[in-house]
Amino acid sequence: MKITSIECYLGYAVTVKVNTDEGISGFGEAGLMYGNCREAAFGQCQDFASLVIGMDPFNTEEIWEHLHRHTFWGMNGGVVVTSAMAAIDTACWDIKGKALGLPVYKLIGGKTNKKLRAYASQLQFGWKKMVESNGGLGLLYEPKEYYDVVKEIMEDGYDSVKIDPVFVPYKKGDAGKIFGTQGTHHRGSMRQHDLQLAVDRIAAAREAGGPDLDIIVEIHSLLDANTASDLGKALEPYRIMYYEEPTMPSNPDMFKYIKEHCNLPLATGERSYTRWGFRQFFEDRSLAIVQPDLCNTGGITETKKICDMAQVYDMGVQVHVCGGPIATAAALHVEATIPNFCIHEEHNANLTKACIASGKYHLHPVNGYYDIPEMPGIGQEMSEAEMAGAKKVVIDGPKPGPAMLK
Repeated sequence: MKITSIECYLGYAVTVKVNTDEGISGFGEAGLMYGNCREAAFGQCQDFASLVIGMDPFNTEEIWEHLHRHTFWGMNGGVVVTSAMAAIDTACWDIKGKALGLPVYKLIGGKTNKKLRAYASQLQFGWKKMVESNGGLGLLYEPKEYYDVVKEIMEDGYDSVKIDPVFVPYKKGDAGKIFGTQGTHHRGSMRQHDLQLAVDRIAAAREAGGPDLDIIVEIHSLLDANTASDLGKALEPYRIMYYEEPTMPSNPDMFKYIKEHCNLPLATGERSYTRWGFRQFFEDRSLAIVQPDLCNTGGITETKKICDMAQVYDMGVQVHVCGGPIATAAALHVEATIPNFCIHEEHNANLTKACIASGKYHLHPVNGYYDIPEMPGIGQEMSEAEMAGAKKVVIDGPKPGPAMLK
């Protein structure tokens, strides 16, 4: 089997469709659908697509290594590079599953988990009621709103939530501007009223959920290590499941500092890429949970390796999922196989009509648990309507270009 062409799509998500000479096609997603890198990922998918035409999609290790080592920028190339590697890699696994008539999880080890517990993610942006009312995500300000949204998700059968208590500022403002600046109202130490409001929001969630609710606190790297330590210390009485991205992961030593100054289990991974990006976190054991984003860190091939490395250090895994339906499906297959699976992220963006309409199938949790897709491949594709409406570029051969370094 040979890859004959790759269709690159820029729509709800950045997606590729890899076509073969045997008429079997696979889908993969580059994770940069948010954060103003969409066009870069779309272009990178085209650049890398031209390098794998004629290769055998069954040789996922060869393709991954080719893109990693033979493109100059593949090694330590950053998230744009690894997101395109992820899209192509995932599509090749989808092809393998379809060709063999097997779901991908059976090709990477088989089930160690029969169902996958999920948590309701990013409740500071609301849940179904707000999504349906706004036509999208909103912002929750008052602790009472956090109490109410936790009660709402519990009605859906969830017993775990994730909340960023500092993203939404103390004072109400324009939602577009707040989303666009991503929490830059905190620079340096938090003012006492900001810190107390963050604590009060989590306290309200704990009150609503009772002692059996698991609460994940997300910070999106908005705080420095000192302030993250102060907030973590203040949140200790509320039994936090883990404390995600309390500061930037670029300097892993800062996670050691935070761990030394508060007693919350730490997590990160959304902005760490490939095995090499997680290495120091493994070696210093500063994390309790690793969160590789499958669509940003190199695809199914690389994510499975990161998960296996984490097991050596007794770290749990929650694959980071903030993307389209293909990202969700691919994550479920990896999580199904790993014994150190912790929990699956169900982002509230998945509730939007645009997200649901972009996939051929509507995969979603029931009573807080996901069933694992049993269709051949990853069990998800772009919908016909999404492919028809998205920007599209087809790559069917190598691109001419300048010579390499002279």
